[in-house]
Amino acid sequence: MPESPTFAQPDQNALLLPFAGSRREIAEYEANGGYSALQTALGMTSEQLVDEMIASNLRGRGGAGFPAGRKASFLAAGLDRYLVINGDESEPGTFKDREIMLRNPHMLIEGIIIYLWMIRGAGAYIYIRGEYAKEASILEGAIAQARAKGYIGSPLPGTDYVANVYVHRGAGAYICGEETALLASLNGERGQPTAKPPFPAVSGAFKKPTLLNNVETVATVPVIIGMGGAAYAGVGTEQSTGTKMFSLSGHVRNPGNYEMPLSATYRDLIEGKGGGMPEGRTLKAFVPGGSSMPILMPNQLDTGLAFEAVVAAGSMAGSGAVIVVDDRTCMVRFALRTAEFYMHESCGKCTPCREGTRWLTELLRKQEAGLGTLAEIDLLLEICNRVEGNCLCVLGDACAMPVRSHINNFRAEFEEHCRLGRCPCPDDAPMTELYPPLLKAPLPMVHAG
Repeated sequence: MPESPTFAQPDQNALLLPFAGSRREIAEYEANGGYSALQTALGMTSEQLVDEMIASNLRGRGGAGFPAGRKASFLAAGLDRYLVINGDESEPGTFKDREIMLRNPHMLIEGIIIYLWMIRGAGAYIYIRGEYAKEASILEGAIAQARAKGYIGSPLPGTDYVANVYVHRGAGAYICGEETALLASLNGERGQPTAKPPFPAVSGAFKKPTLLNNVETVATVPVIIGMGGAAYAGVGTEQSTGTKMFSLSGHVRNPGNYEMPLSATYRDLIEGKGGGMPEGRTLKAFVPGGSSMPILMPNQLDTGLAFEAVVAAGSMAGSGAVIVVDDRTCMVRFALRTAEFYMHESCGKCTPCREGTRWLTELLRKQEAGLGTLAEIDLLLEICNRVEGNCLCVLGDACAMPVRSHINNFRAEFEEHCRLGRCPCPDDAPMTELYPPLLKAPLPMVHAG
């Protein structure tokens, strides 16, 4: 998976990637203020650091949007506590964490060390997607540089605490992006979700109390400690503070990663940063937060990027993967491709997910081929209702929610397939523009602004 060799000029308001190019070398990172936030953190107690995180009101950037400071405060007491960083990033349309690891690995590592100092953790494990071979190698190199500088593997300045950080590569299973499945995999077990309780804060990595956060969440910690939690909370909205990375893909002129304040809108992202639709095309719909989210319509472009604004619009911000769909696209085919992915990635543990995703896929294949019936459109909705909320994890929901939204917003298109006995959409609507094949190069990465 080659990275883009050049990057556009950065945005002055960017916090995570406020520069062009990459900062993989520790000397360059330090020359630009790197590891200074760690020095600040070492002069603070665990309670003070947690309070600073709570004051920032940082919400997790992996999809759930849970307040990171409160999450840290839940960690059970004990000597053996662990930090696990979720770098699995397997949601179709999402590639923001990949860019952070490629371009600014030391920011992630500094955030990890600050978190470890905050919880006095026994160690940290970066669980990285199996396909991210280059990213894993870059992280290993950055860890080695930090070790040589004494940030890892040696007592931190003025303390007797030693931070230990490891990279753990997954085997390419989407389900391991779910926190309990990830922890099961890390523990050497089959990567499948488990019932809660116990929660990871009580029993996680190696059955010890564990704090689990997304790559972008942890990489934001040096920014918060550097500028102060209250100042960070002044960016974005009251409920959704700071900036966030958005992976923009699909039928848009300038796809890539963009760092945006959460006070901005999807119009700012799609038409502003992304340049809008290709020549002669119009917007048909867009996915606001990854393929598992309900779609939004053109008249919702002015919806805010903030978590609460997207919920109010009828969807979720998720991982920040924005997939743009133009007027060439068959929404039945789009729903089918989505269902096929989740059917393939279901671990099979829960009957509603295992059977429901397959049933949805089979019915959607009939619909797309023009062999379905009008009654089966309602059956699709009934299956979605039976799947959603009835599984150990949200994979079943991730299939049901977008399929339902496709039907509710484009039911006439589903009905037309039935009446014509074929797909009425042109064949020149390449779905690979929406979901690039796994083994091919990803969409180009742009800049932090």
